[in-house]
Amino acid sequence: MLPNIGFTEILLIGTVALLIFGPKRIPEAARGLGKAFKSFKEGLKESAQEDEKKKDKGKK
Repeated sequence: MLPNIGFTEILLIGTVALLIFGPKRIPEAARGLGKAFKSFKEGLKESAQEDEKKKDKGKK
């Protein structure tokens, strides 16, 4: 079970990220993370579609 994350924790995480990466690199990192999630979701969809095709071939 995940603990509840409040405003203070989010602020602390943001401050640490700002100190580590700097203000210019945070948007780049967020963009890269978004692209990675999108790619991961597309891979899951493709895998599910391939599984369905295999099941359909096995039923015929």
